[in-house]
Amino acid sequence: MGQPTHAQNWWRSAVIYQVYVRSFADGDGDGTGDLAGVRAKLPYLAELGVDALWFNPWYLSPMKDGGYDVADYRVIDPAFGTLAEAEKLIAEAKELGIRTLVDIVPNHVSDQHPWFRAALAGGPERELFHFRPGRGEDGELPPNDWPSQFAGSTEPVWTRLPDGTWYLHLFTPEQPDLNWAHPAVRQEHEEILRFWFERGVAGVRIDSAALLAKDPDLPDFVEGRDPHPYVDRDELHDIYRSWRTVADAYDGIFVGEVWLPDTERFARYLRPDELHTAFNFSFLSCPWDAGRLRTSIDETLAEHAPVGAPATWVLCNHDVTRTVTRYGRADTGFDFATKAFGTPTDLALGTRRARAGALLSLALPGAVYLYQGEELGLPEAEIPRDRIQDPMHFRSGGTDPGRDGCRVPLPWTADAPYAGFGGEPWLPQPSGWSAYAADLQAADPSSMLSLYRAALTNRPEFGDGPLTWLPAPEGVLAFARPGQEGRLLCVVNLADTAADLPAHSRLLLGSGPLDPQGRLPKDTAVWLRG
Repeated sequence: MGQPTHAQNWWRSAVIYQVYVRSFADGDGDGTGDLAGVRAKLPYLAELGVDALWFNPWYLSPMKDGGYDVADYRVIDPAFGTLAEAEKLIAEAKELGIRTLVDIVPNHVSDQHPWFRAALAGGPERELFHFRPGRGEDGELPPNDWPSQFAGSTEPVWTRLPDGTWYLHLFTPEQPDLNWAHPAVRQEHEEILRFWFERGVAGVRIDSAALLAKDPDLPDFVEGRDPHPYVDRDELHDIYRSWRTVADAYDGIFVGEVWLPDTERFARYLRPDELHTAFNFSFLSCPWDAGRLRTSIDETLAEHAPVGAPATWVLCNHDVTRTVTRYGRADTGFDFATKAFGTPTDLALGTRRARAGALLSLALPGAVYLYQGEELGLPEAEIPRDRIQDPMHFRSGGTDPGRDGCRVPLPWTADAPYAGFGGEPWLPQPSGWSAYAADLQAADPSSMLSLYRAALTNRPEFGDGPLTWLPAPEGVLAFARPGQEGRLLCVVNLADTAADLPAHSRLLLGSGPLDPQGRLPKDTAVWLRG
């Protein structure tokens, strides 16, 4: 058998752009982003230079958790469009050389899903979920004490029904967990995968990929217990091996959302017969610190090496404080537990670091995920409390600002109403949002958008070879990779003073100008030809 072609291996070094449809572009003027809006912006995405689009859930949903409460995986939510439009979008993107990935949410469904509605009516579908009697004299206590998956939430993960039984939901009560020990659950999801692969998608992102399997006894939570009652259980690997046979039939790929501190256990999901890639949350949450970033990079590459899987690099997504804002704070890392209203931010500093961080992430070996609006340098928006919609805010008792701040609709045209998004947006755009508009940035060679376009144009020069660290002063990251026309270097200065550049023949790209002496200023990155 011959070696896989580059086309088959596209995912190993791809730049994949995350589309949160609700906030991307509004084609019909109702204030909600939709597939018509995305289709209209496909030329923009092609010019940006991305290889694929990952769509957050676009399925029929009551939107109790931003679409992650799915009522029907085979129906596009009417707010976004129709299945026929989705098929057109997949085909039109492919004509531009852009592949499509869809989001599957296997841990739970919406409480409006036909299965759960039948279960509430007392049907045999109850076996497809986790229904249990309560504890206590009259069954008034939840069946166990598992904590919620929403950071800061003190609410139980069980809801009691009028008949006295309880059902499990690791997230909101509107998202009942499925029973993955039941063969019908496994069969249905494999059919859903086939449904979307048949419609031309190139891959699937798996939400909460390590949570599906539960200890059948549903025991109380004990910190440090191994195996965990609902995280990273061994049964998961059999599920994903079965999924892999489905994907292989279509040359499809998987990327898993796998939050695990144990690097060896993380790598198990990336064995050749399981998932192709998984998100790298270590790098995403890492502070703007040279030592911490180098450690994250080294550990990421080391944990992927034994299974031959490519690393993924991501600075931000639809759940995480935007990079420009995070890098402009005293604490530049990310932790859901520390999110708070009114955190001071130096946006100029954060923007400078985010520009450098973009060149760092795009120079690393592996695939890169880019969240919509990152290429515009959008900051996190502070949403007025009376406009917040994210359940994470409400389940925290109002202390957590939630995730809406990174989901504000994009600015496209500076002089148009609502910055060219469409109708009045479902989340309010901050004052001054039009200053970040794509049309302004496209005409400015020093803008964040221009930087990303240049970086994506030059990124293929790095090829797919390994990374070699170079000697550098403290606070400076410098590494080389074999390029298509000789060695390429990436240097990032996180120190407090300017740094000398290593020997090179040409400066390919910089996140900012060099100083008058030709040195690299702090919080600046460059790509060099060796």
